[in-house]
Amino acid sequence: MAVVVETKELAQTIVASLIAGVGIAVVFSMAIWGVARFADLSREERPLAAGAAAAMTAIALLVTLAAVVFGVIVMSSK
Repeated sequence: MAVVVETKELAQTIVASLIAGVGIAVVFSMAIWGVARFADLSREERPLAAGAAAAMTAIALLVTLAAVVFGVIVMSSK
């Protein structure tokens, strides 16, 4: 009997896409939140906290960029 749908591979694809989609959305929203916190803390003249918010924003943007690059590499290698 022929197998029409490989359920194990389909389930792996669904789980991976959900994790990646939610993960990227959360990390990028952290970057947006960090920018907003940086602006607020800069106006309140709290340079140390503003610097921490800017660092978190930079890290979140780098993680987002790395995930996009990883996704492109994975998709182009198949």
